[in-house]
Amino acid sequence: MKILIAPDKFKGSLSAHEVGSALSQGLKKANPNLDITTLPMADGGDGSLEVLAHYFDLKTITLEVEDPLFRPINAAYKMVDTTAYIEMAAASGLALLKVKERDCMETSSFGTGELILDAIRKGATTIYLFIGGSATNDGGMGIASALGWSFYNEQGALLVPTGENLTSVNRIDGTFLFYKPAKVKFKVICDVNNPFYGTNGAAYVYAAQKGATPDEVKILDDGLRNLADVLKAGDYGDIADIPGAGAAGGVGGGAIAFLNADLVSGIQTFIEMTDLEKQIKDCDLVITGEGKLDAQTQQGKVISGVCALAEKYNKRVIAVCGDAEKDAAEKLGIPKVFTILEGTDSLEEAMTKSAEKLIEIGASIKL
Repeated sequence: MKILIAPDKFKGSLSAHEVGSALSQGLKKANPNLDITTLPMADGGDGSLEVLAHYFDLKTITLEVEDPLFRPINAAYKMVDTTAYIEMAAASGLALLKVKERDCMETSSFGTGELILDAIRKGATTIYLFIGGSATNDGGMGIASALGWSFYNEQGALLVPTGENLTSVNRIDGTFLFYKPAKVKFKVICDVNNPFYGTNGAAYVYAAQKGATPDEVKILDDGLRNLADVLKAGDYGDIADIPGAGAAGGVGGGAIAFLNADLVSGIQTFIEMTDLEKQIKDCDLVITGEGKLDAQTQQGKVISGVCALAEKYNKRVIAVCGDAEKDAAEKLGIPKVFTILEGTDSLEEAMTKSAEKLIEIGASIKL
C-alpha cells in the first residue's frame, strides 16, 4: 500500500517535516512494510523557506537589516542561480516583536525591502516573496522605500514609511530607484483574498492582531484608501479591489503597484514545486494535516489544496491536526480526522507532546 503524507507545519509546535516524520514512524510501527512518501508542504506563510530547503539545494544569505521597528537585526533569505526566495517574516515579522511592542501604526516593511535589494544586487532576476506573518500595515511603503521610492506629504516633507503615515501620503517619487524594474520579476506568495481596504481589507481584518486599537484600525484603513487613491492618480494602477491586495497589511497591493508583481496562491505554488499532483495520482491513501482545521482551512490552506487533488483522482483522505472544528472536515469531504487535543488533557500538553502523540495516531490509523 502506497501512502502519501503531505502536511503543513503545526505552528508553534512542529515543522511540516517533523509532522510527516512522526506520522510515518507511527504508521510503520504498526505496519512495517508500508510504502510511505512524505512531502512537507506550506501555503506561503512563515516557514515556507524551510519547506523549500527540503526540496532544493538553496544557498542561505544573511545580512543586517532593520526589523519592523527600525532596529538592526540579522535576517536571511535563500537563493539559487538567479532566483531568490524571501520570507517577509524574516525581517518584518510579527514573531520578531514582543507582545507589548506590536504596533502597526509604527512598524514598517522596510527591512524586507533591504533583503530584496540585496538579492537583486547579488544577481536575482526572479524573486519569490512569501508575505505571511507580517507585523506591518504600511501598504508596502517600507519595501518600496528600501528600493528607492520616496513618499511626501502635502507640505513636501519626506515621510517615514509606517502605517501611521499612510494618511499623509500626497506624492510618490520613483525617479531614483536602486534597481532596474524591467530586469526583475516578482512573484508574491499569499494565502488570503482580502482587498486593499474596506471592511474586509487589510486593516479591519488583520491590524488588531498586530497591535492596533479600534480607532487605529480606522486610521489605518483610511490610510490605505488614501495610498490607493494616490497610486491610482499617479498611474501606478488601481489596486483597491484586487483579491489579495490586502495581504500582509497591504503589501500584496503595494507589490502589484510598485514591483509589478504577480500575486500567486501559496498552496498552488507548493503543489507545483513539489510535484504533489503526480504523487497523489500514484498513491492509495493521502494523509494531510495542519495545526487547526477550521473555516480558514478552505481559504487556500494546505489541507484544502491537498483535498482538491485527492478528489480529482478519487483518493481517500485522512486529516491529522492539533485541533479541528466540527464542520470543517465535512465541508472539505474528509471522512476521518484525528486530533492531538482529543487525546490529551490540555492545550499545553498537546503542544509539548505533539510528536509523541502523532506517532500514536499514526500507529492507530486503520488501513
